Amino acid sequence: MKPRYTFGGDEHLFVEVDEEMSLDAFFKSLSMTRIIAERAIEGVTEICPANASFQVKFDPDVVAPGALLEEVRSIEAEAGKADPVLQTRLIEIPVFYQDPWTHETLMRFRERHQDPQGTDLEYAARINGYSSVEAFIAAHSGSPWFVSMVGFVAGLPFMYQMVERGRQIQVPKYLRPRTDTPKLTVGYGGCFSCIYSVRGAGGYQMFGITPMPIFDPDQKTNYLEDFMVFFRPGDIVKFRPIDRVEYDRTVEAVAKNAFKPKIREVEFDLRAFNADIKGYNARLEGMINGD
Repeated sequence: MKPRYTFGGDEHLFVEVDEEMSLDAFFKSLSMTRIIAERAIEGVTEICPANASFQVKFDPDVVAPGALLEEVRSIEAEAGKADPVLQTRLIEIPVFYQDPWTHETLMRFRERHQDPQGTDLEYAARINGYSSVEAFIAAHSGSPWFVSMVGFVAGLPFMYQMVERGRQIQVPKYLRPRTDTPKLTVGYGGCFSCIYSVRGAGGYQMFGITPMPIFDPDQKTNYLEDFMVFFRPGDIVKFRPIDRVEYDRTVEAVAKNAFKPKIREVEFDLRAFNADIKGYNARLEGMINGD
């Protein structure tokens, strides 16, 4: 699909790179937004990247909509020639799967769910063909995830599973959204995993919870002192299952400002990844484990 350009009101240009999410679509979107930022186009006030699209906010009194459209279209060809290589972060996220807090919440809202008799994990395991919840958790935590977008609510990451399309987990959202979701819930909707940065309404399936804060507007958390939002588009995430003992220990360390996320600086090459997905993921696993 060629990118589709539409205007959103008088101040926004929306660019849909592709109708479906893929790492190729994300990289083209990322390349285009980077070039737009580098050109410092007069009148552009904000660039908002998404999973396979982006939006440019502009002042129509400074730059005419038609002129901006022509400029961004010219960038499309240039972005297509860019090397799909990204300097980014590989991050380990501890997750307490089947925790008591998301379990209590999901049981309160079973009438809004496709399977009122089971749990979210049981439902997700069954419709994806896994023999048990444990096997499903192993699949969810066994491969890395690519942060393709941060937003919707402040600090919330959308994460795309880095496996062959036929192996991707897919789970629909609740039939009707909940009015409550615990903070730091690891959720799932469609083909995206996420982490709820704040407590609130939500419709994604709930699989577990992380003890690691990812949003701090007061910037009192030691690793969020420079910026209140932890994730960035392009980050690569590796979930690590933990038990209640480690969860409590990590919560205590966070409270004392003694917790530091496990992060490695890496170079991600999309072409090398597509050529050998299993092997590339194994190398990423080795990097986060220090091998």
